Amino acid sequence: MKNEFSNSERAQVLAQALPYIRRYNGKVIVVKYGGNAMINEELKQQVMEDIVLLHLIGVRVVLVHGGGPEINELMQKLGKKAEFVDGLRVTDKETVDIVQMVLAGKVNKTLVNLLEMKGGNAMGISGMDGRLIEAEPKNEKLGFVGKIKRVNIAPVTDLLEKDYIPVISTVGCDKKGNTYNINGDTAAACIAGALGAERLIMMTDIAGVLTDKNDPSTLIPNLTVSEAKKLYENGVISGGMIPKVDCCIEAIERGVEKVIIMDGCVPHSILMELLTNEGAGTMVTRD
Repeated sequence: MKNEFSNSERAQVLAQALPYIRRYNGKVIVVKYGGNAMINEELKQQVMEDIVLLHLIGVRVVLVHGGGPEINELMQKLGKKAEFVDGLRVTDKETVDIVQMVLAGKVNKTLVNLLEMKGGNAMGISGMDGRLIEAEPKNEKLGFVGKIKRVNIAPVTDLLEKDYIPVISTVGCDKKGNTYNINGDTAAACIAGALGAERLIMMTDIAGVLTDKNDPSTLIPNLTVSEAKKLYENGVISGGMIPKVDCCIEAIERGVEKVIIMDGCVPHSILMELLTNEGAGTMVTRD
């Protein structure tokens, strides 16, 4: 198959990226990764390549990941039925052990291995390592679902200083030795806030915030916190988008400059957002 671009066109694309490379060099970008972009193997390879590319041009990338489908798969194999209340997984003692096994084990180490294979320098940790995520029960009826009490960010900053890409699985702990299942979006918002990140990129399975949820052409490219709150009131932000936008607002209130909600199923969406003037998804900013 013939190359789509000539060498001179490729060189021009790289030259046009230079101002954006300058802007983000040395800055911290937190990427929340999960959903369909994680299931599709080809997309997963592309996301890892994009993260390594950003790392190699001097962006300090932190990868926070979920793994809901993999948890469901193992639970099914073990004959255990997944149960949800208000979108959160009911997590008894057996389920939290499965969550820890899948997130801190299989998923985390698979992503670390992929990043290393692409030429990155990655280190996988969980929210339990160095008590990164200290938690308490969110609601008795949810069991071991955690509400974040405190983020001890030192393990992440230590890895960044040593030029690693930290890959973080979202399980937390308390001082009594209990393990908690932590919502990935919430964990990413709190970690990004603790790092004072330049941006938090939330990879989802939709284009961003839409005025008509069935029409991708109604994408809202830019949104302030107060504008987002008005969209709650008139029902534009509803259903599963509410907790995602809540996490965007929380991240900004914790000190993150900008938060992007984007479709992780679009190839190279991270690079489009950071290294071009096109952007991707909905950008949420402070007023």
